[in-house]
Amino acid sequence: MDAKIMLVDDAIFMRMTIRKVLEKNGYTNILEAADGETAVQMYYEEKPDLVLLDITMPGKSGIDVLEEILEYDPAAKIVMCSAIGQEMMIQKAIGCGAQEFIVKPFKPEELQQVVRYVLES
Repeated sequence: MDAKIMLVDDAIFMRMTIRKVLEKNGYTNILEAADGETAVQMYYEEKPDLVLLDITMPGKSGIDVLEEILEYDPAAKIVMCSAIGQEMMIQKAIGCGAQEFIVKPFKPEELQQVVRYVLES
């Protein structure tokens, strides 16, 4: 079964980069959202198996999106992706219910390992 993965990042370059890594590793059912509002709506409609979620976005932040999705679906699998590698932000994301945290820039193997781990858990 091909896992449905949703990428949420305001930077189109980052969405393209992540999409390439996922597609190279056999994932083809990929959704994209450029902002938090769209991401929440898309989650309700599509129920993806995994969400890769940027923290810093205009409007609704990744933490807000994380909390909203988990309130709707406590079993949601969400991995936070951010260039902000600060310990406090990592702790906040994990404390709010994110399964994992990836610091950008990341190596393709690191992303693939985290995606596989979270989907299999």
